[in-house]
Amino acid sequence: MIQTHIFTATVEHKPGVMQRVSSMFSRRGFNIDNITVGPTDHPEIARMTILTTGDDRVLEQVIKQMNKLVNVIKVSDINKEKAVCRELCLIKVHTPKEKQKSEVIQYVDVFRGKIVDVATESLTVEITGDADKIDAFINLMRSFGIKEVARTGTTAMQRA
Repeated sequence: MIQTHIFTATVEHKPGVMQRVSSMFSRRGFNIDNITVGPTDHPEIARMTILTTGDDRVLEQVIKQMNKLVNVIKVSDINKEKAVCRELCLIKVHTPKEKQKSEVIQYVDVFRGKIVDVATESLTVEITGDADKIDAFINLMRSFGIKEVARTGTTAMQRA
């Protein structure tokens, strides 16, 4: 059965590691739906969160192949039901009139977002949450006119 898998990998925080991981996916014919990478509390270690789609065979192969990479310390398959998953999105919304600005601000409050920049003809909004929440907010903003969207992709952590 085809499903989305979330992997986390602790890796050496060195140049070229992300390229090696993404090349491994490409060589094996696996697609990366999204990938986030950032340092951990140890400066020499980074954490990757990778979303990919496939069946159980793909899941097994990804784990085996990633564990073979020299710079990979540990790979884990994250169970979405037992994990905290979040995404960050910045959305620049076209708001040339005060009425539009106030409507967007009301929606931002409902979605528990933040206004992070105000310009004469636009508002930039920060939304965090799961992908469904972000998709819902983006769809709501389409009627105002979206000037730009930047999404981080999902990052995840297993619950204790």
